[in-house]
Amino acid sequence: MLLNWTVMILYNYFNAMFVGPGYVPLGWTPEKSQDCMFLQYCKVCQSYKAPRSHHCRKCNRCVMKMDHHCPWINNCCGYQNHASFTLFLLLAPLGCIHASFIFVMTMYTQLYNRISFGWSSVKIDMSAAKRDPRPIIPFGLSAFAASLFALGLALGTTIAVGMLFIIQMKVILTNKTSIESWIEEKAKDRIQYYQTGETFIFPYDTGSKWKNFKQVFTWSGVPEGDGLDWPVREGCHQYSLTIEQLKQKADKRVRSVRYRATEDYSGVCCPVTKGVKTFFTTPCTEEPRIALSKGDLVLATRGLKHWMYGEKILDSAADGGIRERGWFPRKCVEKFQYDSETDQPVDGEKKNR
Repeated sequence: MLLNWTVMILYNYFNAMFVGPGYVPLGWTPEKSQDCMFLQYCKVCQSYKAPRSHHCRKCNRCVMKMDHHCPWINNCCGYQNHASFTLFLLLAPLGCIHASFIFVMTMYTQLYNRISFGWSSVKIDMSAAKRDPRPIIPFGLSAFAASLFALGLALGTTIAVGMLFIIQMKVILTNKTSIESWIEEKAKDRIQYYQTGETFIFPYDTGSKWKNFKQVFTWSGVPEGDGLDWPVREGCHQYSLTIEQLKQKADKRVRSVRYRATEDYSGVCCPVTKGVKTFFTTPCTEEPRIALSKGDLVLATRGLKHWMYGEKILDSAADGGIRERGWFPRKCVEKFQYDSETDQPVDGEKKNR
């Protein structure tokens, strides 16, 4: 039985790793040219982003129905390998639970023959068993330590991977991905902030958990559809989600704040020269850092107490200028004041006021 768990775990693990999530074809455009206005354009892949697809910086491709990039499989979890990845998250805890049971029973049966209860203390003799002087496998102190260590690994894996499985099943039963859940949350915040009176309905939830489940898990192992076109619920537009993404992107531009770099920053993860607090509070994320030179302009979109995230403007003359995104220390920048009408820096008198 334990070997059976191992084979199934490795099968789904390597499936998730080598089959891959499925990528949007390079240069892809929708069949109807007028639909391009509802989609974002990826400059790296030189194509439009299909509904439910996102560009992965690690894979350097637009991934169909991207959920997240997983470092443990060195690949993205998406349209084609979502089922294999979720089955791996289910089978790994089940195999670890079985292994934990074996470790617990092994230590119990071996220690039971070695424990002696006295009036004042309990003694454990690891040299030999009292009732079974010739065990099949010698169980000494080193074997006990190894079994205890393996039990800790099995229980830790059960808890950690089991929680990931629960999270994945929640999004699968609502026919979402982790990214789409975050987009839906931001849509509610945007509507509440601007009081637009809109009602955002997630378009891909069929309303039935079983139908949502069957879109990912099939008997053939091949998910439904082609990863580019998706069925939507009644009353929703084919591009409802992409339209909401464009609205959030425009809102992000409006609410961003312009900063100017006052110090050079090399882009290292934990800068030593930017202060102790900056060093120890570096963001625990896979998102990159951006190098700054004195005088660079940055559009900050979010931030922490000692760090900020934004886009460095490399070509401010054009609206579609190339930008680099990443984290940078708050200590290296200061707010850049400019005239909103002319988009030019204010003069010294306005700064003083």
